Amino acid sequence: QRNQLEHIDRAAAGITGASEFVIVGSQAVLGQFPEAPDVLLVSMEVDIFSLRSPDDSELVDGCIGEGSPFHQTFGYYAHGVGEDPVADQPR
Repeated sequence: QRNQLEHIDRAAAGITGASEFVIVGSQAVLGQFPEAPDVLLVSMEVDIFSLRSPDDSELVDGCIGEGSPFHQTFGYYAHGVGEDPVADQPR
């Protein structure tokens, strides 16, 4: 949901000090379509990277990533990726 995406954006900004992020992957649709159909809102993960520093992805993963207290509390999480999210996927 859009409010969850905005929550992740605020949390990532607080963690990294960055002011601009890029959302990639399936949840990027929420940027243009805040009221997207439910079928597009099933993912609990937001792929995000900072325009400030590539190192921010590790901070995001460690603080609000999968299995983090943030994830356990809210039921969704961020996956810090680089500018090439395909390269960040496990092989």
